[in-house]
Amino acid sequence: QMLLVESGGGSVQAGGSLRLSCVASGTNLRSYAMGWFRQTPGKEREFVAGINWTGSTTYYQDSVKGRFTISRDNAENTVYLQMNMLKPEDTATYICAASRQDGVPSERYSYMYWGQGTQVTVSL
Repeated sequence: QMLLVESGGGSVQAGGSLRLSCVASGTNLRSYAMGWFRQTPGKEREFVAGINWTGSTTYYQDSVKGRFTISRDNAENTVYLQMNMLKPEDTATYICAASRQDGVPSERYSYMYWGQGTQVTVSL
């Protein structure tokens, strides 16, 4: 059983940056692909970024390409999401997840463990 705990969310102005962290416990995440999703009230949870278990491959939603960077430190059991040039439309609860599938899955059903999320609010 894997427990995922996110941190690093907060309130920033448009154009600002935040770095989210997701720490895993209970199981080492080195054999899992990891993803970040986000959700706003009334909308479906959407894929933001993912990284394969070695860290050699990443995949991003088009709207965050060039602004967000996902990375991982398997020794620290942690995954990060660096978010730059934030926009008001990035406002959401950001949730990390772990998948046993190869590559970098983007579908929600591919992920078996989920964190509780951390809130990101971007204002003009």
